[in-house]
Amino acid sequence: MRWTDCRIVAFDTETTGLNPFDGDRVIEFGAVEFRMDESGSISKITPHQMLINPEMPIPRAASRVSGITDDQVADAPVFAKVARQIRSVLEDAILVAHNISFDVNFLRSELDRLGLGWPPTRADVDTLPLSQRLLPELRSHKLESVCGAVGVDLSNAHRAVHDAEACGRVFVELTKRKNAPSSMEDFLDWADTVGPPPETGHLKLGAKGVPEFCFGPFEGRTVEQHPDFLQWMTMALEHRDGSWHRRFPDSVIQWASTWLRTRCAGRMGGALRSQGSADWNLDPPRWS
Repeated sequence: MRWTDCRIVAFDTETTGLNPFDGDRVIEFGAVEFRMDESGSISKITPHQMLINPEMPIPRAASRVSGITDDQVADAPVFAKVARQIRSVLEDAILVAHNISFDVNFLRSELDRLGLGWPPTRADVDTLPLSQRLLPELRSHKLESVCGAVGVDLSNAHRAVHDAEACGRVFVELTKRKNAPSSMEDFLDWADTVGPPPETGHLKLGAKGVPEFCFGPFEGRTVEQHPDFLQWMTMALEHRDGSWHRRFPDSVIQWASTWLRTRCAGRMGGALRSQGSADWNLDPPRWS
């Protein structure tokens, strides 16, 4: 299939702080759905904007960044009231965000708090490393700088829906300028991202919407909890028919390699919860 046949959802959040796993909450969700035509141009956009009551005071520093105050969210719904709506916007789409790990971690934390899993998606594209790779001449890769470089207006910066639309338009412009391939498989390589794991019986999207193991000592646990085992899968050999062969199919090895490179090698992935040593331990264990 072609990636342009998918819904493309660029999204952004505004929050009470920087740490979703230490009590900070979402105060605004903004997303823009893009539909593409056969030429790769935007044919339709649908915005989604929601102020959210974080059930806690908004620090002044956060208000200075977003412009959102306690008074503005006093009568807004709490996250529990809009969680399923947000989840449905993200589901089955190619997700796009600038520094996507920040926004994904906040939304996953909010959904986990309610016992809701992350929705299955087609791919998660981070325009920050994408611009670093495709526009190496830029001195800054902040969204504002990248927008200026590709001619996208960001006059209403720091409100979620405006940042989301600008990010989505940056993504579309980069796909045009840098000749993104049309097929989904080739597009994932071009965007340096991963989709759902191949259906070989080794990995799957679990109930929480994130990849997990289907076999071995970590069966039922998420890939992000045990990246060292995933790396072992990329190198594991077995002896059969008088010679050594890869233990796992090429599709699994390719998916695992890409996941490790984009989520663990040199930048933080959207699924990881800390920058502790456990998240960056990629030395393969001696599993047989």
